[in-house]
Amino acid sequence: MAVAPLRRGLPLDGPRERPPSPREAARWITTHPHRRSPHINDRLPRLLNHCPELKTAHDLVRRFAAMLDNRDATHLPEWLDDLANTGLAPLTGLARALHEDRHAVTQGITTPYNSGVNEGRITDVKLQKRLMAGRASVRLLRHRVVLIAHLRRRYANRPTISPR
Repeated sequence: MAVAPLRRGLPLDGPRERPPSPREAARWITTHPHRRSPHINDRLPRLLNHCPELKTAHDLVRRFAAMLDNRDATHLPEWLDDLANTGLAPLTGLARALHEDRHAVTQGITTPYNSGVNEGRITDVKLQKRLMAGRASVRLLRHRVVLIAHLRRRYANRPTISPR
């Protein structure tokens, strides 16, 4: 059966690409275009042309990323209106929630401050707590968290490029 089309001279189907998983598609959409590989830059337009909902989501994500990059929230009201008018239920719900907190969203876009350091410390505490699984005291947990914070602070002061 595999050789029969060759004998008849019929063209064979070209190799088919495996469609991206939802996680891969989300990563492609959220990654800045200059940071994507050339292979993904070739595949993403085909995916977006195949699915208009993904194209809408891609355009909205890129517009929001531009607001974050420029720290300019002047286009946020139009962006929220476009998000609400997509006709996609999850995006409409997100638009409603962001509209209720639009002052906080505007503040988050325009200020250079974030809570990344605090979130990292909280994650450290959670991981240490889970790692010890109730076998140790609060005193030992505190000691380990302080030790991790000290090590991170020491490694954070190192230069990013090694001297040669």
